[in-house]
Order: sequence, then structure tokens, then C-alpha cells
Amino acid sequence: MSVDHRRVTAQVTVLDSAGNPVRDGDVTVEQQRHDFAFGNIGFDFIPLANEETAQDTGADSVFGGAELACLPELETLWLELFNTATLPFYWRGFEPTRGKPDTRRLHRTAWWFAEHGVTVKGHPLTWHTLAPEWLTGLPVAEIERLQRERIRREVTDFSGVVDTWDAINEVVIMPVFTAEENGITRLAQSIGRVPMVRLAFEEARASNPSATLILNDFDLSSDYEALIEGVLEAGITVDAIGLQTHMHQGYWGEETMLATVDRFARFGLPLHLTETTLLSGDLMPPEIVDLNDYQIPSWPSTPEGEARQADEIVRHYRSLVGHPAVQAITYWGLTDDGAWLGAPGGLVRTDGTPKPSFDALRSLIKGEWWLPRTTMRTDQDGRLSITGFLGDYVIERDGQSAPVSLSRGRETATVRFR
Repeated sequence: MSVDHRRVTAQVTVLDSAGNPVRDGDVTVEQQRHDFAFGNIGFDFIPLANEETAQDTGADSVFGGAELACLPELETLWLELFNTATLPFYWRGFEPTRGKPDTRRLHRTAWWFAEHGVTVKGHPLTWHTLAPEWLTGLPVAEIERLQRERIRREVTDFSGVVDTWDAINEVVIMPVFTAEENGITRLAQSIGRVPMVRLAFEEARASNPSATLILNDFDLSSDYEALIEGVLEAGITVDAIGLQTHMHQGYWGEETMLATVDRFARFGLPLHLTETTLLSGDLMPPEIVDLNDYQIPSWPSTPEGEARQADEIVRHYRSLVGHPAVQAITYWGLTDDGAWLGAPGGLVRTDGTPKPSFDALRSLIKGEWWLPRTTMRTDQDGRLSITGFLGDYVIERDGQSAPVSLSRGRETATVRFR
């Protein structure tokens, strides 16, 4: 698919500080940010944002496991490519002891990203996996009350810095989940899937009416489509549909991927590819049903795997950015150091060096799909024509700068130097 629908041409009139057109003058134009959400998880950077000197790098950490000493270099690489960060609000890790949520550390991390010009998303508000152990044995009515309170607390506390949320995660399997006993599955069994979705969305919406709330799932079968239909028929307002695409068993290919996207695009809602991975090592055996069931002592990145990953990531992103319904892609991890399941799914090796996939993705996001610093000349009326991807730009002249946004339906704009 072509990405031309992501580009616009705008006629921009440039005025000096006195309000006069800058006629026949040289200016520089440079893109600052994409409107499209190119995301990655920000779990690893919580210690860095909080200026911590030690961290838990154990395999069971829900906050990412990259070594603290590597984080400054990883920060540079992360910020070079991505404009949207997903932070972990897994209830078990966020509030391991009842009444003692990790609000301060996550709040500092969210603002740290925001100060770097990054949009922050919270993941997730409601999920059966990684529900707190102290919730398990409580009566269902109390579990519901606590879940509602948890949603209101987080959405309220983080309003203004985290305004996008996976409101509820993996509802299709939630009532029939058997891998471990947990309170949220018991609640879902008691009230049903659609009421669970209503609970999550209504509490989040009431706490932050302007938030973007996402229904997210890994089950991309017709069961998820049926759930979405039921949710929308029930009058629940969903802002975006989340699709997980962890491809530990191999890239699905453009045809399968786009056919899947088309099935969910029929609902007329923006699609967020919320969790994406492509491996640079041996693939997980195809007979594995639950990806969590495959954990091996060593899972290295290989030269052959890295070449494959670089090719696949370009194909994957090019096809998805080319689809008009897709609004966001979040890659699930920058580095192999502390990666989910120990899989070599990162864009950076454990030693901190970028893989070919990092360079390949950069060639798209900051190359083919980016307008670098470019000298342009205004005409006799002070106008110039800018063609670029939807997003934010800056125009500079004689040490002065003025911002301008390229957006759909806005083919003309005026900027004035101050």
C-alpha cells in the first residue's frame, strides 16, 4: 500500500515580526514530529527517570530489565526513533502491597518522557494477568469495587501526562483464563465480558473525559470481532481498537497482516498495533499455543536472524503505515537486554549496539518519511509550498523560528516570526 495519504502539501505564508511577508527570502524548514504514533515501551527507563542507582533486573520484573549502566545510550537510541511511550501499569507490579501504589515513580517517568516531547500511554487499567495476589481471595463485589477505584485513581492521578490508556486488556480469554487463579477472572466470570468492558471504559471516561481509551487484545479471531460488535451495540464508546502482533513464531506476511487489519477496520475506528515483535534469532516452534509457555535458557540474536528481522520490519511498517485505518504502531522493546520471554525481539543487542533492524526502521521513520532541514525560498508574496508527512514542523530565518503543522484539510497556513 502507498503511504501517500500520510502526506500533504501546504501553502505557507511567512511573515516577519512586523507582520510583513518575507518576500523572496531563504528560510529553512525541518520536521519535528510525526502525527503517526511510532511507539515503543518505556519500561526500562523508569530507573533513569527517577535517578535511581540500582534496579531489580530479575526475570520476573514487570518494569523491564535493561542494565542501568546502559540506559543513557539506550535513551539516545529510543528518542531518535520513537514519539510515543507505553508505561507499565500492571496492577501486581504497580501496587504489590494493597494501598501502596507506585504512583510517584511512574509519574516521574511519564513526565520525563513528556519533557522529551513524547506522548505517554498507560498499559493496562484492567487485566487478569498480573492482577495483585492480594486481590485473589476477596469477594467478587469487593473485587469490582477495588477495580473501579483503581481505574479512577490512576486515570485521575496521571491526567494531563498520560491521556491514552489500554482501558482493558485481553477480554476474550478473561473469563476462561486458567493459567493462574486471579480475582479479575472471577469477576469476569461473574458479570461477563461486555460488562467488564463497560466497567473499564465508563470509570476511565468519567475520570478523564478527554482520554483516548483502547480496547486491546491478542486474540484476533472472529471472537474478538464478536466482542467488539457486542461492545459497540451496548453503546460503549471505544476510541481505538488495539491489535497485538507478537510474531515470535515468524512474520505473518503482508497479505495476512493486511487482511487482519481490514477485518477490524470495518468498525470504523482507528487501529492501534499495540504490541509488535519480530525476532532476530531462532523462531519459536509453531506448535506453541501460549507464547509464555516457551522460555529457554539462552535465546541469542544471530546474523541470519538479524538480516531477516531487518527485512521484515521494513515490510511490516511499510504495509501498516500504508493502511489508512492504522493510527499507531508500538514495538515491544528496544533492547534484547531484559526482553520479554528472553526473546531476541529488540532492535538493539544486549551489548547496546543497534541491529540492522534499528537502522532499517530509522531509514523509514527519519529518512523516507521525514523532511530533514531543508532550505526553501519564499515567493513574491512570502509564500512557500511544503510537502511532507502529517506532523509538526519548524521554519527558521535569521535566528528566528516559527512552528507550523501539516494536517489534513488545512492546505494553507500563516506563520509569523516573533
